Amino acid sequence: MSLNPALRASISADLDQAIADYKHFHRAPELSMQETNTAAEIASRLRALGLETHTFGGTGVVAVIENGDGPVIGYRADIDGLPITEDTGFDYASTAEGTLPDGTTTKVMHGCGHDTHITVGLYLAKHLVTHRDLWSGTVVMIFQPGEETGQGARAMLDDGLWDQIVRPDVIFGQHVWPVAAGDLHVSSGTAMAMSDCLRVTVKGKQAHGSQPENAIDPIVLGAYMITRLQSVVSREISGRDMSVVTVGTFHGGLKENIIPDSAEFKLNIRTFTEDVREVVLDRVRRIIFAEALASGAPEPEIEEMYRFPRCFNDPEETESFLTQMEAELGAEQVHLVEPSTGSEDVGAFGDDIGVPYVYWFFGGYSPAKFEGGVTPPGNHSPFFAPDDVETTLETGIRAALSAVLSKVGKDRA
Repeated sequence: MSLNPALRASISADLDQAIADYKHFHRAPELSMQETNTAAEIASRLRALGLETHTFGGTGVVAVIENGDGPVIGYRADIDGLPITEDTGFDYASTAEGTLPDGTTTKVMHGCGHDTHITVGLYLAKHLVTHRDLWSGTVVMIFQPGEETGQGARAMLDDGLWDQIVRPDVIFGQHVWPVAAGDLHVSSGTAMAMSDCLRVTVKGKQAHGSQPENAIDPIVLGAYMITRLQSVVSREISGRDMSVVTVGTFHGGLKENIIPDSAEFKLNIRTFTEDVREVVLDRVRRIIFAEALASGAPEPEIEEMYRFPRCFNDPEETESFLTQMEAELGAEQVHLVEPSTGSEDVGAFGDDIGVPYVYWFFGGYSPAKFEGGVTPPGNHSPFFAPDDVETTLETGIRAALSAVLSKVGKDRA
């Protein structure tokens, strides 16, 4: 069932202000788990709607919209930015700076579209409060920090979120994506990959570059480890299973004629199932330790930096969601797609309490961006930002309202 005409009119009437708010948030991103100003503004805007706000996980904000008897629905929006120097050329581009955990100063950008998610979440709350006559039940608004590092959902949960806030019957969430504005993509079952990020310290023995016989070279050893790790996907798991192993950084040494005593690399692992995840992690560790042994080197250190849980869309809820979205947006705009190898921690909110959830993607680019078969910049790019902001926000708001009202709306089937 499509949205009530009065609600549609409200969305249209508020759209210019929503665009202005989006640009405001785009200009002022903050790094993961440091979203102090962002969280304060979100809380202020929710309180202006007459809602009580609660803080979880340091910078996570939650508001509960109560409106009589009915189901309890959760809706999650993430709020953190990325350590990227923006290069979109927009007049509202970010020039913000932040400090990484290691003390490094960096430019910060909403390079994954969380500014869009904040805006959609705030207008979802506004329309629900303004149009209480159209629905009955309870909606839990979750504005989550630290999605980019996989810390935020866990921090909110460990801080007692579901001990203090009414538990939902189903949770919804969405993410802007480099597809056509107005389109919506969703997967049934596995929606996104799990992710494990490891830091490996390779230990050796320092010596002068002219005397390699006195050294255990951690750079050569690290190179062997990295090369051998590429065989995990091709030779250690079945061709029927999905995994990606990426080594994204390698650092070792300070001078060209000194063999250092250590080197470091970081790797990222993506898998779709727990069984494959455990196999891949086991093989990665085995290779790293075995190569060190083969080189006569001290045992390396493997540190877990962070991990993302599964994101598994409940098939029954997804089927219902698809029906609702096709009625609201049109069947030609709604696409059932294969799972993404990207990762998200939204699933932790539902998995921790055994509650189903549906997480989907909505487009951010105008048709012009796809002319000639060109693929526009994706998330985490310095060039990523919706160029059709109006359609992007309108679609996100309509999709969020349609999903929530399919459960609590008075005219639902």
